[in-house]
Amino acid sequence: MSMTFLDIDITSKRGDFSLDFKASSAAQALALFGPSGAGKTSLASLIAGLLTPESGHIRLGQTVLFDHARKINLPPRHRQIGYVFQDGWLFPHLTVESNLLYGRKWRSSAGPAIEVETVLKLLDLGPLLARHPASLSGGERQRVAIGRALLSAPRLLLLDEPLSALDAERRSDIIAYLQRLREADLVPMITISHRREEVLLLADAVILVKEGRCAGQLDKAAFARLNQPQDS
Repeated sequence: MSMTFLDIDITSKRGDFSLDFKASSAAQALALFGPSGAGKTSLASLIAGLLTPESGHIRLGQTVLFDHARKINLPPRHRQIGYVFQDGWLFPHLTVESNLLYGRKWRSSAGPAIEVETVLKLLDLGPLLARHPASLSGGERQRVAIGRALLSAPRLLLLDEPLSALDAERRSDIIAYLQRLREADLVPMITISHRREEVLLLADAVILVKEGRCAGQLDKAAFARLNQPQDS
């Protein structure tokens, strides 16, 4: 039997929006899928420790990230999660090389030690090292953000709508790089997306998110069938 990788059972309220979410998965390439406003980014922030639930627990493998009953709430840095946001969030005054090496500054002991040369090769970042973020395209900035996250040796790469700000061509480019990472099996990945095609290309299992709740859990094949138009 596969060991559970993500186990989440929480309640959280922010303004008028409430999350009452329970799901678990053994998949090392997982997607949280649902429409905008369903609560996906809130879930990502709860997993990363940027938000705190009112009750419940969040476990990643053998590590308890949050447990209200046991009074456990690891701060974000100690969760050792490589969080890639929609816009990359690079340091504008640093070169690409310095942005990448900033990830190594916070290198954890939880995840695999990934060498700089490996990241440069997988994400094709070598030609960009001397440049600054302002001179990069959106796709290039996202590749640098992913590389910086990997160099922190995270136990999880958490990708929150990483392609939403990109045009179709650049989305295809980044998907190809993310597929390289997945095939290299360097670190588990959770991709948060509202795009069906991204989920089918990047995930082995899907958790459906609707109105702050888990609306179902599917493997890739079942997800593909669910989204196919019905025969007339």
